[in-house]
Amino acid sequence: MKTQVVIVGGGPGGSTASMFLSREGIETVIVEKEMFPRYHIGESMTGECGAIVRNLGLGDQMIAKQHPVKHGVRVYGPKGANPWFVPVMKRNEEYQLQDVTTWQVRRSDYDKMMLEEAEARGATLIHGQATRPIMGEDGGVKGVEVRTADGKMLKIESEVLIDASGLQTWLANQGGVTGPKYLGNYDKQMAIFSQVANTIRDNAGPGGPRDQQRDNTLIFYKQKYHWAWFIPLDDEVVSVGIVSPAAYFLSQKETKKDFITRELRELNPELSRRVPDLTLLEEAHSIPNYSYQVKNFTGKGFACIGDAHRFVDPIFSFGLYVTMKEAQYLTPHIKAYLNGKNRDKANPFADYQVFAEHAIDVLEDTIDGFWEHPFTFGWLVHDRYRTDFIDVFAGRIFENQPNDAVTAFRKLLKRERVYDDEDIYSIPIGSRYHPERAPLWEERSAI
Repeated sequence: MKTQVVIVGGGPGGSTASMFLSREGIETVIVEKEMFPRYHIGESMTGECGAIVRNLGLGDQMIAKQHPVKHGVRVYGPKGANPWFVPVMKRNEEYQLQDVTTWQVRRSDYDKMMLEEAEARGATLIHGQATRPIMGEDGGVKGVEVRTADGKMLKIESEVLIDASGLQTWLANQGGVTGPKYLGNYDKQMAIFSQVANTIRDNAGPGGPRDQQRDNTLIFYKQKYHWAWFIPLDDEVVSVGIVSPAAYFLSQKETKKDFITRELRELNPELSRRVPDLTLLEEAHSIPNYSYQVKNFTGKGFACIGDAHRFVDPIFSFGLYVTMKEAQYLTPHIKAYLNGKNRDKANPFADYQVFAEHAIDVLEDTIDGFWEHPFTFGWLVHDRYRTDFIDVFAGRIFENQPNDAVTAFRKLLKRERVYDDEDIYSIPIGSRYHPERAPLWEERSAI
């Protein structure tokens, strides 16, 4: 079987990549091992994530499916008082801020919609497990071998392979194709999550204060690396999750169910007020909340997007947006490559790789600033650099960055981003430098 582009992973990143490529008349094959709908976490969209959905012409479907409308994010301090709020806003053609909304999504429904839409627009879907990349004599990726759902082996030859496998980091785990995968400083946390009902939500109503709309994301801070989320999924159900150091979870010697129900009661007084009914609507799930970065995630005949090459921290819900936005930005690079550009280069997508890394560095430095200096962070959000933070929280991290807010946090963190022409990277994930983890990276004090 032959195609121009093969995509490993049929989640939102892979589906988005296929739809944008289809716009350019580029044929795609999506390889997905799971049958949709499937359970998945990562349910909150940034403002710019909602913009991608509208760009793809799916806004009416989102409205018809009645996904909760998100106006912003409200963050509560450890005592449950004095929250700060970041609204969802867009930039108009004059680059002025305007109010806009985005959505919260039940991922089983949303991911299924996206994959079906990709198929409707021309993608070929193969149900199966990608086993290994097909390598050419020049060292480039020439496709993928797949074990199909009926147990047969299938070779898919392609000019470009996109790894959209998410946290599985499929291509990086093959060895010898990408660079190594480095762990960051957030690699010893875990998230325990479930769903609840009968919660107390804000209810300002249409036209009321944006920070009191019923379907906003709520975040409850206890202490460094210990927090909770509250994300409405429909009129009744809310996704709730507890993120804490793994050592803390183990020290409690509780089941996941007992742990999350106790934490919902004890972590933050405002959280316990919002969730009076601790009945879980589904089993308590868990995932390791680790951070990592894949070196050289693009090369001859391949590119990784989203979590398939980098994961920082889920606290401000950037994961869904990043994979979809990288899929969008990668499309013109693939089109140019298929038309002959950079065919003779060892890494035809090097410009895209640097572009993506600079953007995720903006997220990393913002998140590090929150964890290392939470009270200063809140002050900067409210008083000093409010419009800059509105841009970052919306997801405007790929252009016009670093803005003044991000620059301020880099100074506060005593951090300067230094990009080597060959290695691209500067600082390992997390706030502290670990040379034994990433000897090719360096950190310098800000001037």
